[in-house]
Amino acid sequence: MPLTGKRNEYEFGFMPQPLTKHGALKRRSLLDAARRVVSDGGFRRLQMTVVAEAAGTAVGTIYRYFPAKADLCAALVAEVSSRELAVLSDVAKSGATPPVALFDAVAVFAHRALADRRLAYAMIAEPVEPAVDAERLIWRTRIGQTLAEVIGEGTAAGAFRPCDPRLAASCITGAFMEALVGPLSPSSEARDAKALSDEIATLCLFMLSPSPLRDDDNASLRVQ
Repeated sequence: MPLTGKRNEYEFGFMPQPLTKHGALKRRSLLDAARRVVSDGGFRRLQMTVVAEAAGTAVGTIYRYFPAKADLCAALVAEVSSRELAVLSDVAKSGATPPVALFDAVAVFAHRALADRRLAYAMIAEPVEPAVDAERLIWRTRIGQTLAEVIGEGTAAGAFRPCDPRLAASCITGAFMEALVGPLSPSSEARDAKALSDEIATLCLFMLSPSPLRDDDNASLRVQ
């Protein structure tokens, strides 16, 4: 939001003011430009001068809305993550059976991440300042909460093994986020996005299988 020059006790020394319609449009254009920059080169390329050039505006204009690079990065994480959470929530609440809903939610998230690998890597795993990482954690928690609802329904219906839905959701969210880090990294070789997304979703679903592995299953897996 735009800032006045009035000093106060806050870190950046400015008092935020409510956005006007014009201000909201300008902030939107700055975030769109920042997204393009990060999609091209990650957070390390996101410099105020680069964003200003991409947005066709002055550097000083950016500082009116984002007092520091960390503020712009955190706002971009929130912007991208809120959109991905909305998509994941729509899939998870589509009315499908819990196993199908969970599989589809994870697969869709992974597939969308793989469609813009550089941006997704920045959102999930690229080293960032603590304030930006804290914003990541907020949205990761919200993703887990959405999945926990699906898991709770599946557990109650006997479609999943008995478990704490919130704990299971945390495990699954951590698993598919971590599974994406390697394929999303700039140095990785491209893989078939749908096949990889489906494999990640299948492994996550397997974690909640209602039938534990038998001894002979374990032996078979060890032999392989």
